Amino acid sequence: MILELFLIFFEIGLFSFGGGYGMLPLMQQKTVGNGWISDAEFLDFVAIAESTPGPIAVNMATFIGASQAGIGGAIVATLGVILPSIIIILLIVAMFKNFLRYRGVKGALSGIKPVVVGLILVTGVWFALKNFFPNIASGSAEGFSIVSLIITAVLAAVVVGYKKIFKKNFSPILLILIAAGVGMIVF
Repeated sequence: MILELFLIFFEIGLFSFGGGYGMLPLMQQKTVGNGWISDAEFLDFVAIAESTPGPIAVNMATFIGASQAGIGGAIVATLGVILPSIIIILLIVAMFKNFLRYRGVKGALSGIKPVVVGLILVTGVWFALKNFFPNIASGSAEGFSIVSLIITAVLAAVVVGYKKIFKKNFSPILLILIAAGVGMIVF
């Protein structure tokens, strides 16, 4: 199990671009697909990883690794997800001092950027659909969650109202605390 965790998270780290949000679709496919966690647990892990300090991919790898194989699983999953980036950066630094000056590199990065935006957008839409239609993973759009819609609308109204009244952005930490409080009350 330890080796499998390392290899799966190494693959996720190696073939994902754009940071943690870009990794979520592949991470969801690999972890839920291997039967390690359910779709609902994956969403819970994302919520926990978002509300804790640090990169979401590292937090997710640590949580999932710990859920599967304890402390050792947490360590190897975390190492697996960060090791590809460390290796790639060390190779780039060692081989190319002026790496970004090359036309081919600029072209490759220009092509990767819209893909990363698309992955993040798809992930956001998937989370919204999963939130409003809890049974969507089984192919059913039944069971619309009016409670989720009301909570989302109230939180959106609070953020927009705050910005209009005080002319500054709403604190993400305060929003997380409010959402957690509402979740504890409602659920």
